[in-house]
Amino acid sequence: MRIANLSGRLVLLHEGKAVDVELASGGRFGADPQAVYERWEEFRAWAAEADLAGGADFAPEDLGPPTPAPRQVLAIGLNYRAHAAESGFEAPQGLPPVFTKFVSSIAAPVSEVRLPKGGNTDWEVELVAVIGRRAHGVAEADAWDHVAGLTVGQDISERITQLAGPAPQFSLGKSFPGFAPIGPWVVTPDEFDDPADLELRCTLNGEQVQKGRTGDLILSVAALVSRLSEVIPLLPGDVIFTGTPAGVGLGRTPPRFLADGDEVVSAIEGIGELRQRFTS
Repeated sequence: MRIANLSGRLVLLHEGKAVDVELASGGRFGADPQAVYERWEEFRAWAAEADLAGGADFAPEDLGPPTPAPRQVLAIGLNYRAHAAESGFEAPQGLPPVFTKFVSSIAAPVSEVRLPKGGNTDWEVELVAVIGRRAHGVAEADAWDHVAGLTVGQDISERITQLAGPAPQFSLGKSFPGFAPIGPWVVTPDEFDDPADLELRCTLNGEQVQKGRTGDLILSVAALVSRLSEVIPLLPGDVIFTGTPAGVGLGRTPPRFLADGDEVVSAIEGIGELRQRFTS
């Protein structure tokens, strides 16, 4: 199952067309794309039996983030060994660094992003897991039962702000407006042959700059859900940016950062792609 946010309304995607959930369910479920995660099991049961005929065509530009207002956005740093190495760090032995991207940074899958003045803005393609059932103290073996689905994320990062000061400001440096595009839709785990091993790629102006597999995560989606839920309850609709593979601009010699007119395309196997254009 694939769900999306089409012009601010919750839709199910069926045979390439968008079915308005509020209309198809006779008002049983509302139009708010975020609210559906609070009733995820009920929604999945309805969707499995629903008549999804009569969907409408849509343009990618009309899609919004499928989780537009999560209560918690958790982001994981240094969760691929090669990325940790290019960043000058040892691979984490326990839980990798955890930070947030503030909710105001969430953006649509196709968007224009304004570059902060005087900054060094970087790209980081990431698999994003969306929580579908409250998770607190969840065992790793049970963690996928709490995941509504997977989507693509781009953890855009302004490196000067991120690394300034006596202690790094990860959350601020990664939360400028538009710095957390998500989408194009949420895909339920049953749609994948193996949801724990997906290829992810990032291109800059058509040049491939990142390519990896989520099977190389130091802590997998299931492990992250379990470890994070030992500390905090994960709530329906929360999102977890799971980390980025090697190939970011900061790790290059010399470093390379985004400029006016650049286009970044971020894609994950079996899900889809994001497309961001940058302006100064």
